[in-house]
Amino acid sequence: MLQCRTVWTRLAPLARASSTVCRQNVRRTGLNNAKTPTCAPAARMSTGSTGGGEGRENLLYFAVIGTTCVGAGIYVYRTLKQDKERYQDRINVIASRPKKAAVNEATVPQPEPHAAEATETKGESTDNVIKQKRKCTEKRNHFIISFARTMLSVLPEPVNCYCFPPSADPETEPAAEPAAVEPSPAAPGAEAPAASSETAEPVPESATVNMRQWAALSQASAARETFAFHPCGPVAPAAASDSPVVEHKLPSHTPYLLIGGGTASFAAARSIRARDPGARVLIVTDEPDLPYMRPPLSKELWFSDDPSVTETLRFKQWNGKERSIYFQPASFYISAEELDSAENGGVAVLPGKKVVHMDVRGNKVKLDDNTEISYDKCLIATGGVPRNLQVIERAAEDVKSRATLFRKIEDFKSLDKVSRNIESITIIGGGFLGSELACALGRRSNESGLEVVQMYPEKGNMGKVLPEYLSNWTTDKVKREGVKVITEALVKSVTFKDEKLEIQLKDGRKVRTDHIVAAVGLEPNVDLAKSAGLEVDPDFGGYRVNAELQARSNIWVAGDAACFYDIRLGRRRVEHHDHAVVSGRLAGENMTGANKPYWHQSMFWSDLGPDVGYEAIGIVDSSLPTVGVFAKATEKDTPKAATEKSGTGIRSESETEETATSTESSSSPAPAPEKPKDDYGKGVIFYLRDKVVVGIILWNVFNRMPIARKIIKDGEEHADLNEVAKLFNIHED
Repeated sequence: MLQCRTVWTRLAPLARASSTVCRQNVRRTGLNNAKTPTCAPAARMSTGSTGGGEGRENLLYFAVIGTTCVGAGIYVYRTLKQDKERYQDRINVIASRPKKAAVNEATVPQPEPHAAEATETKGESTDNVIKQKRKCTEKRNHFIISFARTMLSVLPEPVNCYCFPPSADPETEPAAEPAAVEPSPAAPGAEAPAASSETAEPVPESATVNMRQWAALSQASAARETFAFHPCGPVAPAAASDSPVVEHKLPSHTPYLLIGGGTASFAAARSIRARDPGARVLIVTDEPDLPYMRPPLSKELWFSDDPSVTETLRFKQWNGKERSIYFQPASFYISAEELDSAENGGVAVLPGKKVVHMDVRGNKVKLDDNTEISYDKCLIATGGVPRNLQVIERAAEDVKSRATLFRKIEDFKSLDKVSRNIESITIIGGGFLGSELACALGRRSNESGLEVVQMYPEKGNMGKVLPEYLSNWTTDKVKREGVKVITEALVKSVTFKDEKLEIQLKDGRKVRTDHIVAAVGLEPNVDLAKSAGLEVDPDFGGYRVNAELQARSNIWVAGDAACFYDIRLGRRRVEHHDHAVVSGRLAGENMTGANKPYWHQSMFWSDLGPDVGYEAIGIVDSSLPTVGVFAKATEKDTPKAATEKSGTGIRSESETEETATSTESSSSPAPAPEKPKDDYGKGVIFYLRDKVVVGIILWNVFNRMPIARKIIKDGEEHADLNEVAKLFNIHED
């Protein structure tokens, strides 16, 4: 059918040309008779001679038609003859298939170069064109095999790496089955086994051409696929009879992707698994560690008596119980490579990887090694990065190398090592972190003679949070721990002179020290906002989210990086452990379809050693009006006693599950609010805005946070806060 169509395609122009000649004759006749014919078909052609010229033109027309028909016949004859030859060749190939099927059961030996050349010279093919094509194909395959052998021969000896068993040796391991293609040699001079070819029956050359081509291509492909490379050197492939080695790859897709390896991510992972036991959760973190809690880095770890605490990262809580800084041991997680194949799902951590780009529309992220991972639902819990002083950022490298921004496990290990080998250290910052580190290092100074200096621009310790009288008392407490405190200190410059750092203050004072710790706050990590097109709050920073902690339909944000709307206190961003726990847990629930709003009032706590601590909730800002009610403290009114009662040093983990069911005050008589004095044993400080309590600090009062949370949630105006303080039972022994 195709041949007929081709013939017609070639004859059509001739037919059209003949028709054109006929029309031209008709038109010429009409012009000669001075009139236009009404229809072209009315013209008549005659073989006779009417006027001499017209007869010759008709004869020419028939001559052209006849010549065309003869040529077409010759062409059709030759085409049919060639088709018959091709048909016979195809019949021969089909007839040889049974022999080829028998040959497939055995490995065909690789043809040597001279044998291949000899094969090319044989003239057993029925057609020269087919023979030439086979020659070209065989030469190409021979070149591929030669190139693969050359590349493998120059490689060094294989070494054993963790990704392959040490016993894998292709030269000593027997083949798994006779039909297996022989592997390429792993080292120069290694001879490939050819025993399988010895038992194969001889096959005629004409019937094995395609089989040889297949064998050549298979060997070249095996040379590329079975030889593995590793950063520590080339690795020989394992033999088929040995335990199979599976090349694990990072999952290209995960249903739940959690960016960040902190408290919020871990809380979300547990929440997801609780609601969806078969869920596959992947945590990607730029830190080399498994998820861990940050509060002990500036608290309990510094008071440990274990000299190897920087290695074990285990510490004793104030109640004497020991625990690890990690939320769960490594056995709790599965490897990222096994996440796809895990039958019951699991939580995998991909450490040391940073997400650098986020495609919200394509539901995928790109890592710093250009690996792309797609997701169904994603949580951004990137936390924050420590702020630095501009004078340190602009300083010379000698200054930068002697400054620490405290945030991670590596920072704790580094600062612990540095503090044991220097004479003086200066902490810049009077907030929670700076005060906790000052007390911790001050306690060590009594044993090692380390000089500890704390400086900050406020008038007293934690001056932005505590009322002035309580801030002054806290400053004295820090001094009693052996810390030299410099208040109202604004750093002008930092230089390195005579093997010491010299801190120049704006009022002219100078401080010489060996090392600096900058504890001046936290900046939310919003690096992904630009590529993801997510909104960043201009006032508080962080990703703006709705009441369900959603930034987009399939993206949630939790922890320090989330800027959420509080129905009582307005839009906020909180940087504390309890908020990370609760927001991460809620985000995990919503990622599995809970659709719950975030109404939780998170709390935070700070301990200045085992004897003084406080818990706070809401907006605690020293610029707001405050009312404090204090009482005499007892031995049980300390952080140590509180952890002994609750059983955990991370107090928010136990108290967030409780709910205050009653706000009725105690029947105990309450004395008048005590005037500020030099000793504040325990008490409650209320922070007011428009005469409504918006924040509460429980000073050495523990395990009462559900009551404080309910007071803020109610949002009522209280005429006598002394009566409200009775709810916390601070006057009971």
